[in-house]
Order: sequence, then C-alpha cells, then structure tokens
Amino acid sequence: MALEFTTANFDNEVVKSDIPVLVDFWAEWCGPCRMIGPIVDEIGKEMQGQLKVGKVNVDLDPAIAQKYAIRNIPTLLVFKGGDVVDKIIGAMPKPQLVAKLQPHLR
Repeated sequence: MALEFTTANFDNEVVKSDIPVLVDFWAEWCGPCRMIGPIVDEIGKEMQGQLKVGKVNVDLDPAIAQKYAIRNIPTLLVFKGGDVVDKIIGAMPKPQLVAKLQPHLR
C-alpha cells in the first residue's frame, strides 16, 4: 500500500529520502486517478526497499501540488536525492510505468 504524503511529512518522507520516491498526485473525483491508483499500490509493494511510493491528495494538500506546479492529475513525480528527476502525466499500463521507473532505481 502506498504511503500518504502530507504537508506535515512530505519533506522527511520524500525530499530527505535515501531511496527514490514515486509520488502520485491524485483526487477522489478523478477517474484516471482511480484507474492508476491500484497500479501505484502494487508497485509500492513489489519495489519495497528500492522505491518509496506514496500519494498526495491535491484537494487535501494543495500547497504541495502548487509547489511542484501540478496542473493535471494524475501526475506522478519521481524524486531522487530530493530533486524531481522524472514527471509522468496521466494514467498508463503497469508495464509502461515500471519501465519508466527502472532507470531511477538503485
């Protein structure tokens, strides 16, 4: 299961993480977000230890979405060493998402 990132824990969990982090920006009302959500959860379980996976609800934490200029959801950001190293906009099949993540893993 993916972690829940909020304003309170984002810096410690994401920016200061010693492993790459996949952050899923989503909202309850977003159909494509609900499609990719279970895929993100699966990736979180399967890549545990190599990749930290979590979600930001843009309705509950708009400040984080604003800071990273999230204009469309779902948007997935990959952080490494505190920096955004990849941005994935929109839902996609799991194999395609995993392929995009591979270069960022340890």
